[in-house]
Amino acid sequence: MERFLTINDWSIIEDGFHPEYNKITESVCSIANGRMGHRAAFEEKYSGNTDPSHYIAGIYNSVKDQACVQLNNLPEYTTQMVKAPNWIGIDVEVDGEVLDLATCKILDFRRELNMREGYLERTFRAQLPGGKEVEVSSLRFTSIADDELGAIRYAIMPLNFSGEITLTPYIDANHAAAEYNLQEKVWRDIDREVEPGAGFILSETEKTAFQVSTGMRLQLEKDGTGVETKVELINRDRYIANRLTAPVDEGEQLVLFKYAAVVSSEYYPPEKLALACNLALDRATQIGFAEMLDAQAAVWGEKWQDSDTVIKGDAAAQQAIRLNIFQLHQTYTGEDERLSISRNGFTGATYSGATYWDTEVFGLPFYLATAEPQVARNLLLYRYNLLPRAIENAQELGFTGGAALYPMGSLNGEECHTDKEIISSAIHRNGAVAFAIYDYIRYTGDTDYLQQFGLEVLIGISRFWAQRVNWSGKKNKYVLLEVTGPDEYARNVNNNWYTATIASWTLAYTLQALEQVKLTASTRYQELKETLNFDEAKETAQWQNIINNLYYPADEEKGIFLQHDNYLAKEPASVKDQAPNQQPLDQTCTEDRISPSSFIQPAEVLQGLFLFEENYDSDTIRRNFNFYESRAVHESALSAGIHAIVAAKIGHQEKAYEYFMRSARQDLDNLNDDTEAGCHITGMAGTWMAVVKGFGGMRVRNNHLHLHPVLPSTWQSFTFKIRFREHRLDITVSPSSVKILNQADKPLVFHLYGQEETIPANNISNFPSSPVPV
Repeated sequence: MERFLTINDWSIIEDGFHPEYNKITESVCSIANGRMGHRAAFEEKYSGNTDPSHYIAGIYNSVKDQACVQLNNLPEYTTQMVKAPNWIGIDVEVDGEVLDLATCKILDFRRELNMREGYLERTFRAQLPGGKEVEVSSLRFTSIADDELGAIRYAIMPLNFSGEITLTPYIDANHAAAEYNLQEKVWRDIDREVEPGAGFILSETEKTAFQVSTGMRLQLEKDGTGVETKVELINRDRYIANRLTAPVDEGEQLVLFKYAAVVSSEYYPPEKLALACNLALDRATQIGFAEMLDAQAAVWGEKWQDSDTVIKGDAAAQQAIRLNIFQLHQTYTGEDERLSISRNGFTGATYSGATYWDTEVFGLPFYLATAEPQVARNLLLYRYNLLPRAIENAQELGFTGGAALYPMGSLNGEECHTDKEIISSAIHRNGAVAFAIYDYIRYTGDTDYLQQFGLEVLIGISRFWAQRVNWSGKKNKYVLLEVTGPDEYARNVNNNWYTATIASWTLAYTLQALEQVKLTASTRYQELKETLNFDEAKETAQWQNIINNLYYPADEEKGIFLQHDNYLAKEPASVKDQAPNQQPLDQTCTEDRISPSSFIQPAEVLQGLFLFEENYDSDTIRRNFNFYESRAVHESALSAGIHAIVAAKIGHQEKAYEYFMRSARQDLDNLNDDTEAGCHITGMAGTWMAVVKGFGGMRVRNNHLHLHPVLPSTWQSFTFKIRFREHRLDITVSPSSVKILNQADKPLVFHLYGQEETIPANNISNFPSSPVPV
């Protein structure tokens, strides 16, 4: 695909309309505030290729899924995030002629996502089929300063005529169909009202009984003053509108301000929703559009102050990393422990809006380093709160004694992934939940979390692993049979190396955590023993035995870990030999052609080596990288970022940059031909890790921050911002120095290139940089 979006440091800009790529732009330029979000569709009618979806965090429905119906032992209904009522819509008529860019001659067009201040702006000039020309500008945002609100400024000007313009701002719940079953009704009206300049719909999901009140307030102006209009009120099933008609002279601008509020029964009693919606709209209209926009810019300024990455000398990289950071902040704010991160965020619903294991492995590190500790803590509490359901999930598969298996994909603890094979075999997801507990405590030092919440989860997961392994008399080892790792091209294999590695690591970490809690919080430890019916001597001995005797496939001659048993018996394959018409592989080839090949979807073994790199020397990591790199097709959004980190670690300098750019721009440049369905949010977190943990070389070991930065050869410098415990740090890497600003009121003791260094409180220190470029 040609690169059609303009390179800009702080904006995603579409200069000139590209209807063939419209859904891609809608995905990339989606706007959200952690509570709600929507794709960058037009306000006015567009009969071309578009997906004007809106979503609300935590709101889902139980819908009939044909994929489930056709599989044995899967429920007929599954939970999916639903398309929420559309509040941005404004139909436009010019002397009775509908404005629709699919039927107009477009004279000029520009769409811009301003990431610095968090708004979407669009301007265009168009000639309608009847010959009338108009100029339109719109600016809208979902407020991150007040996450129940959104606002639009929509202006239209006649260019070659005077006449009547009709604007019809509306709220529409009719388009709120489930992602995978468009025939099934999702919302029903509980109440709706419309009056001149205002209205709301109180909707309820058909099967899950979530209630949402979506309201609007309207102000119409010419030259900054109110306008006398002819108003027609429209009130029908799941739809309300004001049809506003006003005379407008040539060169005169008609401006509509549309304020929207979205509140749900997750935060208010159902009987108070209409009132809450009305009060939210009062807040919006009292402060007005300009002040709301200023507040939006201020909050985004604070977020950038804590998390911006500045790249000098590479505009394409600069734009991409900021988009990745921007979408991560939009997806999750960490204010509600009932919410987590879905793979598409608010940009689409390919994965039903569900949370998967990559939230913990990829998403958590970003929030650990760029936000208050409570933000990351709430991600962990989300999993803790669903532990009872994870135990039920394990019981349904025959596990006992408090063993816990977290779902492959879920919105509420129930399994909503529809591939039975993956549900039963991709059990590495349990290890991701355990690793997140370790990662959080290692980074924050919050051992209270381990005592109060984390250890209970670790015991449940370890009980699962203890029952999932089998003893092989032939190998004289414990084995893991019929499992699937992160590479879903290789399903139901025996002895997947990544799964075995994260399973044994989890058991070892649980043993360590047990000793720590026993030593530091003995009363709590005894409570847990009694509550969980934990037989310490028996269970810990069993876990240690598994750790000591678990089988890991390897090829000693090549000096590599094998992805799974018999991996070397697969058909040899190399990405460089892949024909263009076979890319992406998962869209051009059937499973019977993919499965026998040695192609891998993501960087599975390399991911394990990254997570547990302290257990492996550089030569081991390098041999595995060199072996698997040529086989990775990177059709998982998680793959390229891991390759970049590992390549930087072992000194493959140019490759580290190449993989970083692939990860950073995979959605902007539609590299896997799937951006129109939504952005890859957890993959974007992998991009951030590629900068901070790859080029920045950031690690935490023994309660100390370690840095080993290297500078890509195409960059003049790069700066990244992180929080580490009490410290806020700005770290700038240039060809000659590493400059670190410590904004805390206490000194920072850390390690740079393996040497212990100290930066005084509220001070900047300069250190010589490594001579090794990337």
